[in-house]
Parts: sequence; structure tokens; C-alpha cells
Amino acid sequence: MDKGKFYSGLCIMVGLVVLGAMFPLAVEKYRSYDRTVNVKGLCEKEVKADKVIWPIVYKVMSNDIQSIYAQTDAGNAVIMDFLKAGGISPEEITVSVPQISDKLANEYGDNNRAFRYIAKNVITVCSSDVDAVLSLMSEQSALLKKGIVTGGSNQWENPVEFRYEGLNDIKPEMIEEATKNARAAAEKFAKDSDSSLGKIKTANQGTFTIGDRDSNTPYIKKVRVVTSVTYYLKN
Repeated sequence: MDKGKFYSGLCIMVGLVVLGAMFPLAVEKYRSYDRTVNVKGLCEKEVKADKVIWPIVYKVMSNDIQSIYAQTDAGNAVIMDFLKAGGISPEEITVSVPQISDKLANEYGDNNRAFRYIAKNVITVCSSDVDAVLSLMSEQSALLKKGIVTGGSNQWENPVEFRYEGLNDIKPEMIEEATKNARAAAEKFAKDSDSSLGKIKTANQGTFTIGDRDSNTPYIKKVRVVTSVTYYLKN
């Protein structure tokens, strides 16, 4: 008998035996990777707005166009003094061009108005000093005493906006907390299923959302993020 062929055949047989013995273990190992748990971790944080955009809207009326411009100049000056006295810098104030409507030129308008010309004026404050602006908003009666009625019938056109722009400063700690909450949920699931938690298979940071805490305090924001994490489970 050819000893070379004998030993070659013997090696092949031994290899097949070993492979057959290892195959069930390999299958079991492979199936263990299918045992996963997907959990979500929530983190919410209340923060104060760090920027405010406040449009101050007022109207003047007259039958004379020159009077309209004179009233607008006088009203703008009063409001500018009011804002500067409250700590708002000129760089934070924008004066828009007045929007003047002529009822005689508007064939679809109400021709029974007492005045021909109506000018809508908007002075916008864009500031990071939210407290100063909130204080001024509560003191608008000082403008009323000087004959300037702020606001309008349609506040949807010129709403006050409170924004939070410091998200990057709190992102890391919020993601860390959300991930910890997700892991705590996964560990509880693993314990209840008589398993132990393995490594992370996939993780999704989720989208940060910023909204008002409530309708009465729009300057207080709620920042929210939900992370989604998938863990392997082990026996």
C-alpha cells in the first residue's frame, strides 16, 4: 500500500471528524449573534432661551402723507430711546421701512375709514440679553403713555421668537445620559430573560428637538433626544 496515500487519507478523515465535532459549536456560536435587544434611552433638559427676536409693531394714521412720515419718525425715536434706556444696544435694533397703505388706491378696501393713509411700522430687537428684553416687554405701558400703541390685530405676522442656540454645549452630556438610560433598560431586559448583556451591535444617536416647555413661558425651552441602541445578549 502506498503509505503517502494512506496518511493523506487518514489526515482527511481526522479533519472531517474534527470539523464534524466543531460544526455544532460553530452553529451555536453563530446563532448567539442573533440574540439581541433593542432599547431606547431618553434625555430631556430644560434650558433658558439665549436669543430673543422681538418685533415692536405700531401704526400711525393720517389723511396727509407728510404727517404719516413725521409721526413715524417721532414714534421710532420714542421707541429707540425706550429700548436704549432698557439696556439694548443700537446694534441689536433694526428699523424697517414703514408699510403704507392708501385706502383710496385700494379698490377692494373699506372706503369708510376715517383716515386715508395707514402706516405699519416695525422695529425689531434681536438680542442675547433675554432678561433685558423680557423686562422691557413688561414695561410697554411706558410707550402707551407717550401715545404709541404697540401690537396689532394679527400677532401671527410678527410673533416674538425665543431661541436656544447653545445646543452644542449640552449635546455630549445629554447623549451620555440617554445612552446610560438605554443601557439600564437593556440590563433590566437581560436580567428578566436570564441573560447577560453583551457588546453594542448598533447605536443611533437620534435627533435633538427643541420646543417650548409650555405656552405661557416660551422663553423656557425643553431639549429632548432619544438614542436607540442594540445590544447582544449572552447566556
